Amino acid sequence: MAPGSLLADPITAISLGLGLMFGTAGLPHILMRFFTVGNAKEARKSVLYASGFVGFFFNVIFLMGLCAVLIVGQNPEFFEGGTVGGKLIGGGNMVAMHLAKAVGGNMLLGFLAAVAFATILAVVSGLALAGASAISHDIYARVIRKGQATEKEEIRVSRFATIGLGMLAIVLGILFEKMNIAFMVGLAFGVAAAANFPVLILSMYWKGLTTRGALWGGYGGVISAVLFVLFSKSVWVDVLGNKAALFPYTQPALFAMPIAFIFAYIFSKSDTGPRSKLEKEAFEDQYVRAQTGFGASGASH
Repeated sequence: MAPGSLLADPITAISLGLGLMFGTAGLPHILMRFFTVGNAKEARKSVLYASGFVGFFFNVIFLMGLCAVLIVGQNPEFFEGGTVGGKLIGGGNMVAMHLAKAVGGNMLLGFLAAVAFATILAVVSGLALAGASAISHDIYARVIRKGQATEKEEIRVSRFATIGLGMLAIVLGILFEKMNIAFMVGLAFGVAAAANFPVLILSMYWKGLTTRGALWGGYGGVISAVLFVLFSKSVWVDVLGNKAALFPYTQPALFAMPIAFIFAYIFSKSDTGPRSKLEKEAFEDQYVRAQTGFGASGASH
């Protein structure tokens, strides 16, 4: 039960905890639920189910971990050379598969392999859909073409974006082939916590947030989080082969989240244009609707 090498110091542990807590609210898996429903009521229901399943499987993780320590960790069958404490067959990412075989034999092993394959396909398709729609609809149609793009153009850009994101994922997958999956998931949550969560929470509860503040807050969070990950030992040294890391910690959330909040605050406060004044005046109506649902049915009709 002693701390392992994954969380070598308290700062890293706190940063990972913040990323896992607040990053969940900023994951594309959750956010895309708002774009696949017909009205506010269904949006609440959809997000409730999605976050509920995420929370349930968070509880499963520590149960599987303890069981793997007791069952797999003391069985020489799952170690190279048959020596307990040596190198695990297939590496650390195979712990869940070994546990399934130890508990339920080949039947449970095959079932879990099928579940893992289906889960990978579901996650990849969800992220590809979210990324391609953001590039084609938000960036291309709204920013580059200023709302003048046709539906055919958006679909074409979406297809190219899907291919591009897929190629990028393949390259990154090859580079990070030997990395621990659980560690990589923690990094993804950390980036989501810094890029999306500050903007989401401020837009819901701070009336001073403006569009410019939200944009710069998101930019500051995502760029700083990615740079912290890039300059950490896990990437700068282990993947890129440099001698020393430029950033001493492996988890970005504790350091990137404050940057996002500060950027959002500074650029909102310095925004004195007529549009920002209208946005601040509209906050009260949005806040009441968000907390009570009053008026949401009219908007859906």
